[in-house]
Amino acid sequence: MTDDEATHAGSAAGEIPEADLSRVRTVPVAGRPNKVEARQLAAPPPGDASERTFAAFLASLPHVLQAESFLALVDAVAHAVRQRRTVLWMLGGHVVKTGLGPVLVDLMRRGAITHLASNGSAAIHDYEMARWGGTSEDVEAGLADGSFGMADETGRDMNRAFRAGMEAGWGMGESLARDLDARNDLAHPEGSLLLQSRQLGVQYTLHPAIGAEIIHQHPAADGAAIGDTGHRDFRRLAEALVGLDEGGVVVNVGSAVVMPEVFLKALTVARNLHDGRPRAFTSCDLDMQRHYRPRVNVVERPTRSTGGRGFQITGHHEIMVPLLAWSIAERLG
Repeated sequence: MTDDEATHAGSAAGEIPEADLSRVRTVPVAGRPNKVEARQLAAPPPGDASERTFAAFLASLPHVLQAESFLALVDAVAHAVRQRRTVLWMLGGHVVKTGLGPVLVDLMRRGAITHLASNGSAAIHDYEMARWGGTSEDVEAGLADGSFGMADETGRDMNRAFRAGMEAGWGMGESLARDLDARNDLAHPEGSLLLQSRQLGVQYTLHPAIGAEIIHQHPAADGAAIGDTGHRDFRRLAEALVGLDEGGVVVNVGSAVVMPEVFLKALTVARNLHDGRPRAFTSCDLDMQRHYRPRVNVVERPTRSTGGRGFQITGHHEIMVPLLAWSIAERLG
């Protein structure tokens, strides 16, 4: 660098060049677009205890980033309910294990869930809770001696239900719901998603992954029955997705791989059969961690080019799902 070039760079000759800040162009604050304005800020809790309602809490949230996304999701579900669009909830097993069955049953009653779709884990935990009032074993302890996942009644009766379903032409979720509905010795029927969905007329489709569920290692496991009823539920889900068109909502909670993959394939079947529908729906991944497949297969790819919106809101299920449920109930009035 010559002495003249060094001077233009704001440095004395022979020194390392520095930017000359005296030459930068500034702009007036009034002419700069702002991402955050005062009207978006959060409000503190009211001083009067009688005014500290859940509606006041919702109104107090800042309209910024994930709080704004959360409020948009709440409004989307409420709009879908009023417009009678499909509101699909896709579940992983952790959602049931964290005790959220009764909350989801209530959303079904309010019309804020019109279709449940889950992996096998969610159905197993729900079935055990309904039958015996408890679920979720110590995997590491059972793995040491090979007793993990070997509960006899769970594998025997669920696989028996699948065989009955294959013979009758039922779906996998329907087969379990019918099995539970026929029993009079259930320990916890009121919180069962399988049973209550059947009684409320909400479709529950179940999407197995062979070898990933404890009931597949039971002597009663029947690959033909699992495949037949599981594939019927895939076809039922694909047909149901057209109800998302122009205002429906998909919420994925706690499934990192199976349900996002199933949803993607069912969606392309639906669009193939229905002239590109569904379009313009809202999707959300509501999980305690951010994973690749829920982000691309639920939030981004299905909505980005078809007029929809996608959100990814991160938080623990046992807090976020009740928060969302209360918020939806508040919006619906």
